[in-house]
Amino acid sequence: MIVSFVSAIEVTIVATAMPTIVGALGDFDLFSWVFTAYLLTQGVTVPIYGRLCDFYGRKRVLYFGLFFFVVGSLLCGFAWSMPTLIAFRVVQGLGGGSLAVVSQTMVSDLYPPAERAKVQGYISGTFATAAFVGPLAGAFIVAHWPWPWVFWVNLPLCALIVLMLEFTFVEDVELHSHKIDYLGSLLMALATFFLMYALTRAATLPGSTLALLLASAVVSFVLLLLQEKRAREPILPLDIWRNRIVVLANAMSASLGGMQMAVTAFLPAFIQGVMGESPVHAGLALTAMSFAWPTGGFIAGRALLHMSYRRSSSLGSVVLIGGTAMMALLSLSFGANWAIASAFFMGLGMGLTNMGFFIAIQANVDWHKRGLVTATFNYSRIIGQSIGTAVFGGIVNAALGGHLEGAGGDVVSRILDPALRESLSPAQYGPLLDAFAGAVHVIFRIDVFLALATGVFALSLPRGLGVRGQIRK
Repeated sequence: MIVSFVSAIEVTIVATAMPTIVGALGDFDLFSWVFTAYLLTQGVTVPIYGRLCDFYGRKRVLYFGLFFFVVGSLLCGFAWSMPTLIAFRVVQGLGGGSLAVVSQTMVSDLYPPAERAKVQGYISGTFATAAFVGPLAGAFIVAHWPWPWVFWVNLPLCALIVLMLEFTFVEDVELHSHKIDYLGSLLMALATFFLMYALTRAATLPGSTLALLLASAVVSFVLLLLQEKRAREPILPLDIWRNRIVVLANAMSASLGGMQMAVTAFLPAFIQGVMGESPVHAGLALTAMSFAWPTGGFIAGRALLHMSYRRSSSLGSVVLIGGTAMMALLSLSFGANWAIASAFFMGLGMGLTNMGFFIAIQANVDWHKRGLVTATFNYSRIIGQSIGTAVFGGIVNAALGGHLEGAGGDVVSRILDPALRESLSPAQYGPLLDAFAGAVHVIFRIDVFLALATGVFALSLPRGLGVRGQIRK
């Protein structure tokens, strides 16, 4: 739970402190790279850590990841410029990829499926806690302490993790010689980097550069498949994709990632820009989703003691479909409370649906592949988030393309900022706002289809399979 908390709080606590950090280090144009560097590196290493912990045991691999995370956190506090902070965030991200994946795999080793569902529900609670504590802690630190403590606050928690693992976690791993698939690891890292970088920066990259990055990702992925067919111990064994539950779980995880980014990136802009509500209401909507997801996971962890993976995830998808439908109907007349409620039900449905698949995917593979499938499950969500960011951003950019010349500058910023909004003439502002609202509604309708897809995936799970084996419900 502490490892999950550290992993969950990392981005929120830094985000709150970034204005202060930029004020101290300068180079505002590199602002987004502080997050991109960490998330890209974390995404690249997630599947590799998952496989390594199947080879060498969870404890050793988590220690290895914690080393990079602690060193990176320490160095970030000593950064003297924005480029050095970004470089140190890369080091931190090299370790960050191990935190959630290895800790979640350890839980699956410690508990049988029936207990595992309940304990994973408790761990979901740490994400809800982090959603509240992260912004508050970041604000408190920059108000009362020097900004480096935003990164150094992790260090005591990491020390506590090591002490607890050293004295309480006993792991009986039969170590033998492994032929590490270094080439496969490199190709996977390259494919992930090219794809994620292209998708997350699609709005700002020239078309030729974007095409080159996507082509490089495809080539790297094809070479990875060829390498995995010939490797003695592949980093990504292709036989796991013959498991129906693995395929369904990863498809569902990618769908949730896309839906999550639609809400995170565009609901606040809709609430502030189109509905004219305050940033407080926009923040409440995101908080509602962030709180509801782990709450749904906790409820599902209890429900799985009495019903099958299929039924639990199917009921969760019903809640999710209802939440996306509410958001697709969002209009000025419904007000901010409708937006907050729809975000809450979406988050609740995500948590309910996600937990059933997550427990199912871990319960239906052997120990030596459990870390791998846990990693692919998390990895699929990251890829879904990246694809969602690119596709949804493209929809908005296409809708606003005809208004860019007349409005000038960053159009979305002009919509959100009251002072900038006043600089637009009525002839500019009206059509611009209509175009933006129409594009965001398209995105919300796509979320409905993604939610329906998760329902199909849930209904495709084997009947009667649950944490207690074959159960009737």
